[in-house]
Amino acid sequence: MPIQQFTARDFRCLSSIELEPDQKYNLIYGANGSGKTSVLEALAYLGRGKSFRGAPTTSLIRHGQREFVLFGRVGGDGRQGSVGVRNSADGLEIRIDGDSNGGAAALAAALPLQIIDPDVHFLVAGPPDYRRRYLDWIAFHVEHGYLEVWRRFRRALKQRNAALKSGSTAATIRGWDAEFVALAGQLDAGRRLALEVATAALEEAGQDLLGSDVRFEYRAGWNEERPLLEALEASVERDLLQGSTHAGPHRADLKLIYDERQARRLVSRGQQKLLACAMVLAATETAQTALEQPLLLLLDDPAAELDAASLRRLMGRVGSLGGQVIATSLEPVTGLFAASAAVFHVEQGELRRES
Repeated sequence: MPIQQFTARDFRCLSSIELEPDQKYNLIYGANGSGKTSVLEALAYLGRGKSFRGAPTTSLIRHGQREFVLFGRVGGDGRQGSVGVRNSADGLEIRIDGDSNGGAAALAAALPLQIIDPDVHFLVAGPPDYRRRYLDWIAFHVEHGYLEVWRRFRRALKQRNAALKSGSTAATIRGWDAEFVALAGQLDAGRRLALEVATAALEEAGQDLLGSDVRFEYRAGWNEERPLLEALEASVERDLLQGSTHAGPHRADLKLIYDERQARRLVSRGQQKLLACAMVLAATETAQTALEQPLLLLLDDPAAELDAASLRRLMGRVGSLGGQVIATSLEPVTGLFAASAAVFHVEQGELRRES
């Protein structure tokens, strides 16, 4: 759902900004350290309740202040709403249409968004938890009830690991396995369905951006030649010794294959970025189809590490999604988008729209 109005107060270097973006294309430009990435980070925080840069709350509050406050009005196709976030040493406060009972999941539903930043290549080159979160994001938006299954599985895993660390007997550990296996099966099925739904978009985006076939193989997190219960039984002594569960969907991965090679090992950094961008755009397209509404797409310096031809392909694919886009750059680049864009300049944490 597009964001129509956004305000941020005391977030990083941003004292107080107001943004009324175009419903299609927007460009925020400024020098390094001017605050343009902070604007995107604040927007993303409003839709996720956390920093996409992994920053703790203390580093997000402007120096000398006690809290930061973010607020947005969202809407489209006759639907209107408001989203607000306040964070301080007292904790995170979230309000959706004035209701404070929702959590981070309510934010994600009210302002669904995706991000492409300079670290997006970690989706390809980073450890498996990046790709697990990727699949979980798709599943959250396309499968009703997936979030509750994910939460229950995480609790079961935490309980089993706590029992392992406490020095419980193997017989005690086995007592946790029935619930663990049942929830693991549901989580695994949800991720497989999410990948199945997104496969066509993934393959098309990969072909569009890289000019080559890209395949994706899901790995469950245990030897699939045997049931998970048997895998847990086989590893129970090692689990007790190391105090953690070694088989289950918390160990799953999405294997990426480009030109019959494992992409995260054998392609260049620029190709890794393009492949990761293809994955993000495919996830965005999949969620838009499921939600029947456009998403907000944030692009932090999309030109970084891409040649001119690759950037054109990327931005062409971005434009084909039809959603709202807010991008950053060092300069007011003309022709970045397929159509005219609203242009904003940020300098020393101050944001203004240019005519």
